Amino acid sequence: MAENLTYEERANLLRLARQALELGVHSQPLAPLDLETLPPRLREPGATFVTLTRKGALRGCVGALEAYQPLAEDVREHAVAAALQDYRFPPVSPGELTEIEIEISRLTPPEPLDYASPEELLKCIRPGIDGVVLREGMRRATFLPQVWEKLPVPEDFLGQLCLKMGVDASYWRYKKLGVSTYQVEEFHE
Repeated sequence: MAENLTYEERANLLRLARQALELGVHSQPLAPLDLETLPPRLREPGATFVTLTRKGALRGCVGALEAYQPLAEDVREHAVAAALQDYRFPPVSPGELTEIEIEISRLTPPEPLDYASPEELLKCIRPGIDGVVLREGMRRATFLPQVWEKLPVPEDFLGQLCLKMGVDASYWRYKKLGVSTYQVEEFHE
């Protein structure tokens, strides 16, 4: 990511996310986005995760690791998906909307890590800075860098990420996995 978004660009994305969230929760379709009315950087391809919290607790989080559409459209799509399609939670109800807070994480492209051993992997990842993606075959899981706040010990972080991927928490210790890292620009309401 060359540089962070401006205050105005962030505010614009948060406004678009809020509008999309409210429309989605009320089962109303999103109107097509008029990209020409948006600042140039919001029209460029971007990858985001949109995280919803309610009273400080996670309520939904959905995103993409790689850019495939304009940044503004990515935010709108993931705001709706976080509210309605995160398999870990029931859909957000209209009565919850006033308590939902939106956080947007704009991702850098994931970079593969080359490591030879579990010990080396622990030295390669940077707590509090790196989001981490684990891959094996068709399985894949990621934690945003913000997850380090709840899991500050690298061994625990990787263990929970393995569980999210659907394997044993110690899997990363005895099986060489595909590992990538990325960073985020995070902002919220």
